Amino acid sequence: MNILIANTGLIPVKNYGGTERVIWALGKELVKKGHNITYLVKKGSYCDFAHVIYINPSIPVSEQIPENTDIVHFHFPLKEEIKYPYVITIHGNYNDYREFDRNTVFVSRNHASRYGSDSFVYNGLDWSNYGKPDLTKKRDYFHFLGNASWRLKNVKGAIKIIQHAKNEKLKVIGGYRLNFKMGFRFTVNPKVSFHGMVDDAKKNNLLQSSKGMIFPVRWHEPFGLSIIESLYFGCPVFGTPYGSLPEIVSKETGFLSARSDEIALELKNVNLYSRKTCHNYAADIFNSQRMAENYLDKYIKILNGDVLNKENPKLKEMQREKFLKWS
Repeated sequence: MNILIANTGLIPVKNYGGTERVIWALGKELVKKGHNITYLVKKGSYCDFAHVIYINPSIPVSEQIPENTDIVHFHFPLKEEIKYPYVITIHGNYNDYREFDRNTVFVSRNHASRYGSDSFVYNGLDWSNYGKPDLTKKRDYFHFLGNASWRLKNVKGAIKIIQHAKNEKLKVIGGYRLNFKMGFRFTVNPKVSFHGMVDDAKKNNLLQSSKGMIFPVRWHEPFGLSIIESLYFGCPVFGTPYGSLPEIVSKETGFLSARSDEIALELKNVNLYSRKTCHNYAADIFNSQRMAENYLDKYIKILNGDVLNKENPKLKEMQREKFLKWS
C-alpha cells in the first residue's frame, strides 16, 4: 500500500515529542512490511526510509495528498473533507463535547472509552533504538520522566513522594530546577536533581540506573510513552490510578495510588519488582511491530468500506476539576 502519515510536528524527534516518536516507529515498521510510506510533516523534517513532503498550513490538507495514496493516517483532528480513505489517531485529551470522526482511533482502552469508543491501538516503540538494558546494574535513585512544566504531570507530587521516602533520591528528566513557566519555582530540595530536556542517549543512560519511575499524574493520561520507556529499562512505575495507568501498569510492574504517603511506603518494596518482568512486558506488548499490525487491521477495515466507530466518538463526561485528586 501507499500510505501517507500526516502530522504537524518535526521528524525525527530529538528530545521531547511523543507523537513524532510514534509515527517514526510506525512508518519504519510499515516499510519493513513492504509498504510505501510518505510523511506529510513540518518543514525541516527528513527521513532515510520514507519520502517526506512538507505540510503547508496555509492550504487545505486535502490538496496536499499525493494522487497515488491508498490511505491517509492523520495524527491530528480533521476539519475538512478528505476524498481518500483515512484513519485519524487522537493522541491527547479534549475536554469538550466536540464530535470526532467515525474513523478515529484512540491510544488506550481507557482513552477510547471516555469518548464512547472501543477503537484503540496501543502506542509502540522501536526498541532497537534503545539498545539492550543492563538489568543487573546497580540502581541508585528514582526518576520522573515527562514535561515537568506541565502541572498535570505533577512533578511537585513526585518530589513530595521522595521527601516521604527516607534515603531515596529523585532525578527529574524533562524539568529544570528554576522554572518560570509555572510562575516562579525554584526547587532547593537536595534529594532532587534536574536534567532538563535530554536527548535519547542521555535519557537511556539515566533510566539505566534508576530503581523505578515516579509518575503521579493528575489527569487521565491517554497513554504515556514515558511509562513504557521506563518499563523497558526494568523500572517499575509508581503512579496515580488515572487514565491508561491501571490498564498498562499491573501489580507485577508497579503500584498505583492517589496518596503520596502510600506510594512512598511502597518504594521500600522496589526490589520485589522484577526488572526482567518489567522489561519483557514493555518489549513484548508495546513494540512498533505490534502497533503496525494493529493499524494495518484498521486500514484494511476502512479500505473494505467499513468504519471504525458506529457513531461519532464524543466525550461522555467533561472533567470539571482542574486537577484530579491527589494528597
